[in-house]
Formats: sequence, structure tokens, C-alpha cells
Amino acid sequence: MDRLTASIAPAPARPVKVLQFGEGNFLRAFVDYFIDIANEQTDFNGSVVLVKPIAFGSLDRFHEQDCRYTVVLRGLEDGKRVEKTRLITSVSDAVDAVNEYEKYAAYAKEPTLRFVVSNTTEAGIVLDREDSFDLCPPRSYPGKLTKFLFQRAEAFDYAADKGLIILPVELIDDNGIMLKKCVLELANLWNLGDRFISWLNEACVFTSTLVDRIVTGYPRDDAEQLWQSLGYEDQLVDTAEPFGLWVIESPKDISAELPLPACGLPVIFTDNQKPYKQRKVRILNGAHTSFVPAAFQMGYDIVLDAMNDPLIAGFMHDTLHEEVIPTLTLPKEDLLSFADAVTQRFRNPFIKHALLSICLNSVSKWRARCMPSLQVYQQQTGRLPGQLTFSLAALISLYRGGTLKDGKLECLRDGKPYTLQDDAAVLSFFDSNRETAAEDLVPAFIGREDFFGAELKAIPGLVESVIAYLKEIEASGVRAVMEKHFA
Repeated sequence: MDRLTASIAPAPARPVKVLQFGEGNFLRAFVDYFIDIANEQTDFNGSVVLVKPIAFGSLDRFHEQDCRYTVVLRGLEDGKRVEKTRLITSVSDAVDAVNEYEKYAAYAKEPTLRFVVSNTTEAGIVLDREDSFDLCPPRSYPGKLTKFLFQRAEAFDYAADKGLIILPVELIDDNGIMLKKCVLELANLWNLGDRFISWLNEACVFTSTLVDRIVTGYPRDDAEQLWQSLGYEDQLVDTAEPFGLWVIESPKDISAELPLPACGLPVIFTDNQKPYKQRKVRILNGAHTSFVPAAFQMGYDIVLDAMNDPLIAGFMHDTLHEEVIPTLTLPKEDLLSFADAVTQRFRNPFIKHALLSICLNSVSKWRARCMPSLQVYQQQTGRLPGQLTFSLAALISLYRGGTLKDGKLECLRDGKPYTLQDDAAVLSFFDSNRETAAEDLVPAFIGREDFFGAELKAIPGLVESVIAYLKEIEASGVRAVMEKHFA
């Protein structure tokens, strides 16, 4: 079988428009996939250059395949199983910023370059005051970007039309705002001058983005079977779910330059991404966090299997439709559509999402994802939301009785051990309260302001309700309690 190369997937030479820091699976199945469609359906006519920003790793596979690869989207749409394949030709080059510095730096002088995309993990957008302009390249991502932008400004004599549009997709709040703060701080620390700072503020656009797509990456279990169906060997094949969303918040209107919505792609340009962030956190992430502790204690290990249990599926549906969606501000039709998509995503037969993985740092997740919905619901109705209140009791039950070992909490399910990872203070709390009765454990836990702030313990009736649910769980088990109250 032939290896995928440009001979199998020819494409016209296109000007470089996008520099992408990060060559990982997510960006390739998301941003580069979108750009590929824009090249086909609009006059975007641009290519992407991938930048490996760290020394670790190799780009050999990209060069061996002429930067061609396949994206396979697999999952459910309208309740039906789908599999969509696209051969990506939008990537024209891949460069190692550390070991091919001169080649990488030369792209700063590329006249057609317009966009910078990055996914350097949440730890990537941090200010490193010890970073140095003299390093080739600087060690941090903000350092690399600052020096790259300075070299571009100098090369084009600070021309306003040579500024770049910055599109970070790292999963932190206000990622573009935070990245710009780092760049401006480094520009000052490195004495790059007022002219450069003015050019950054006036010619460059730093956007904040929200992205959503589960990318499962290289299909190790069925790669050869997939190659057979494709008719070629692809060592870079990338799999993902069909659902996608890219919300781009920008201080300037950039939609004409990035015509992705015109292709029917799920891209939203806005001056305020916060309602979309809230929707994602409270519906998608909140759904996970509300039912997963209970589902795991009922004997399930992956989301798909749990969703095939009508009791759990019904609990999640009612949590979202009765207790979460009424607290959100976007149009109801939009929220209902998103909730339906979440249900289909959780039922995706190609994704084996482990419940214990979702349980990582469950306490802080519950505070961010579920607590706001509980608070607003109680404020709006004067009542406690039953499912969300129960979810807190189920979370406590998940951690209850655990013993701290090697920085993890070891607990038992049906006599077999499982381990939980969380903030050290959380693990220490449950380790210290292994034998504490529910009547004392619940108020002590809910009263921890370092876990929940001061607001949670002040909600009328919450402590008493969680105690009641927890005692029922102890006496009858999670399933029996859910059948009694939520079936």
C-alpha cells in the first residue's frame, strides 16, 4: 500500500497565511480542517505552516507525507452513525522552531502571512520574566511570539497592513487578552520601544477564542483497517467527533478575512464570547460533572455505557432541561439545540471517555460547572434544584472513606480499589474525615471557603438536603436513591 504523499493528494501552491504554533491532533482536526474547507469553498486561498515550538519530538512524518494527512470525523448526527473523511492539503510546511530557527524566523518576513494560531496548553500562556530576546528562539510561547512580531515589524518598517491576527485556542479564560498582556510586558522588559508597542496595539488583533471538539487522534486500534478503506497508508491520520464550535471574540471585525461561516462551518464571530463559554461550561461540562460521580458508583467505567442506562440518561436530561438551561441567558432554542448535541456527543460509539478521567479534580469542577446553576436556580425559584443538589451528595459519596496514599485518594467500589486525584487540601480533608458521620461531614465540606467560597454554605436548606441524600446513599446505594427521586 502506498504512503500518503502529495502525489496522492495534489494541491495548488497557496500563499502562506497562517502560522500555527503546535502540530498536535487538535489543531490539525480543527483549525487546519476548517482552513482546508475554506480553501475549497471560498477565495481564502491560504496555506498553514506548522511550528513545533519545543525541542522534543520530530516532524519527520510530516515531511515524509508532504504535510498531507486525513481527518476522519466519527460519531452521531441526528441520531444516526456517521463517518466523514477529508484529505487535508491546507498545510504546506512544518518547521522546528528550535532546531530550524533560521527557517522558522524567516516566516516573519512572509508578506502574505496574516494569522497566528496557537495551542501550547494552558501552561503556554504565562509570563516568563527570565525569558530572553537573545535566545533563538525565546523559551516561552509569549517570548517566541513577541520576538517573531518584532522581527516582522522591523522587516516591514512597521507597516499597518503587516500586523497579524492572533488566534490562541488554549483553554484558559480570555486567552487572547492574557496573551497580549504577556507580549506587551515582554516588549517593555526587552526595551523593544514605543514604536513596536504602538504597532502591536494598532496593527495587530489579539482575539479571545472558545473551541469545542473532542479529538481522539491517531486510531491505534484500527489504523490499518482505516488505511484499507482509504486506499493508502497515513501515519498522521487524525480522528475526531463531528461536533465542532469556534467562538472568536475580537475587538475588530475580522470575519471578512476569515470566511469560515460562509462555508457552513460552526464558527461564531462576536464581541462577547462569555455567554457561549457559560453555555459550554454549564451544559457540556456541567452535565459530565453532575452525573459522572453517581454513574461510576453504579458500576460504569465509560460515558457511553453510562448513557445507555435510561436512569442516568434521564437524570442528565432533566438536570439540563429543568435546572441548568432556565438559568442561562442565550436564546432558549440555542440552548436546547446545544443540549441535544451534548447528548449525542456522549453517545458517540467511537469515544471511550473514562469516568475516572472526568472525575479528576471533581471538587473544583463542581464549583465551576454546577454551583453557578444551583445558585441561580435557587435565586430564581426559591427552591433547591433536586438533581444538582443530589450531584453534590454523590460527589461526597465518591470521595467518602478514602485513604490518602502517594498523593492520591484510594477508595473502594464493590470491594475493588479506585483512586481519585484532586487538590491536596481536598484529598487531605476526606482522608481526615473517613469516619465522620454525614451530619458533620457535609457542613464541614460545604463550609470550606477554599473549596466553594463563602456562598455555598449560605444557601437555605442545602446542607440539610445534601445530608439527607448522602444518608440515603449510604443506606440504599446510588441507584436506589436515583430510582426513588429521579426515575
